[in-house]
Amino acid sequence: MYNTRVRGILIQGNKTYADVSRDIIRPMDDKTPMWWWITAFLATGALFWGVWGFYNTISTGIGEWGLNNNVAWGWAIINFVWWIGIGHAGTAFSIFLLILRQKWRTSINRAAEAMTIFGAVFWYIGMIPDFSTIRERTDSKIKAKIYGILSFGWIGNARGWLRFETAALLLGGMAAPLVVSVHSIVSMDFSVSVIPGWHTTIFPPYFVVGAIFSGFGMVLTLMIILRHLYKFKEYVTDGHLDAIARILTFISLIMGTAYLTELFMAWYSGNEYELFTFMQNRVTGEYKYAFWTMLTCNAMIPQLFWIKKVRKNITMVFIISLFINLGMWFERYVIVVTSLSKDFLPASWATYQPTITEMAVFAGTIGLFVLGVLAFFRFVPTIAISEVKGVLKETTTLKSFTDESHKH
Repeated sequence: MYNTRVRGILIQGNKTYADVSRDIIRPMDDKTPMWWWITAFLATGALFWGVWGFYNTISTGIGEWGLNNNVAWGWAIINFVWWIGIGHAGTAFSIFLLILRQKWRTSINRAAEAMTIFGAVFWYIGMIPDFSTIRERTDSKIKAKIYGILSFGWIGNARGWLRFETAALLLGGMAAPLVVSVHSIVSMDFSVSVIPGWHTTIFPPYFVVGAIFSGFGMVLTLMIILRHLYKFKEYVTDGHLDAIARILTFISLIMGTAYLTELFMAWYSGNEYELFTFMQNRVTGEYKYAFWTMLTCNAMIPQLFWIKKVRKNITMVFIISLFINLGMWFERYVIVVTSLSKDFLPASWATYQPTITEMAVFAGTIGLFVLGVLAFFRFVPTIAISEVKGVLKETTTLKSFTDESHKH
C-alpha cells in the first residue's frame, strides 16, 4: 500500500503554490550560467558550419553531396525524416497524455512540445497563464510589459480557465490524428515505390511508432538534462522518468517486432530481390554496421529498462536515451541507403558515402535545435506552472494519506 501510494505522488517536497512559481521561474531570473554560454558558443559554431554547407550546396550544386544515379536520396532525406519524427512525436507525447488524462504529464509536457514548430499554437496557449505569473512577479517594467503582451491580459478568472482548458482539449483532439497522418504520408513516399525493402504495407504503422519512439527518447534526454541543471528533481521525479522508460520498453518491443517482421517477410515471400536487400545488403553486407547498430540501439538496449535498478539509475537511463536517438537515426539511414544502393540491376549498383558538405548541413540543423532549446531554457518557464499547481493539491492530499497509512 505504502509503495504504491508513493509512486502516485507527482510533486515532492511539500510544495506550496508560491514555491512552485518561485522554483520554476528562478532560472529565468538568475544570472545566465557559464554552461549556457559554452553550449551556445558550440551550437553557434555548428550552425555557422551548417550555413557554410548550405552556401556550398547552393553555389556549387548538389554535386557537393555524395549522391549518385542510384542513391538519389542521402543524408538530407535521412535527417529530414529523423527530425520530423522527433519534432512531431514531441507534440504527440503531450497531446496523447492530455487526451488520456495522464496527470504525470504536467512536469514534462512543455519540454516535449518545445521540440516542434508543429505544436507552436498548442505550446503557446499552454504558456499564457505562466506568462501572466511572470508578469505579476517581476520587478522589471520592461519585462512586465513584454510578458503582459505575451499573456494577452490573462487575469485567471473562471471563464478564462474554462476557455483555456476547452481550447487545449480541442487543439489536442485535432492535432493527434494529424500527427499520425503526417508520418503515414511520409511512409508512403517510400512504400508506393517498387524498390526492394520499401514496397511494403508495414511502413505506415512502422513510421508512426518509430517517430513516437524517437520523440520519447529525445524527451527523456532533455528532461534528465533539465532536471540536473536546474535542480528540478522534486518536479521531474524518478517516477516521471520511470514512466517514460516503461513506455519506451513497450515501444522498443514493437520496433523489434517490426524489424523481425521485415526479415521474415523477405524470407517467406520467396522474392530474391527482397531477400538480397535484407539478408545480404543489410544483415551481412556492406551496410551491416548500420543495420546492427539500429537493431541493437532500438530493440535490444532499451530492454534493459525491464530491470528496476537500471530504471532507477539516472545515468544509465540517460545513456540509453542517447542510444535510442542514435539508433533511430541509423534506422532512417538503413531504410534510405540500403534499398537504393543495390536495386534490381547489378550493373548500376553504387556505394553511398556522405561528404563533408552533407555533414556540415546536418551539424547546422543540430546547432539550430540546440540554440532553440537553450532559448527555451532561458526565457520560458520550462515546466508548466499552472498545470503543476493543478495537481499540487491532489499530491499534497495523497502525501498526507500516505503518511497516515505508514504510521498505522
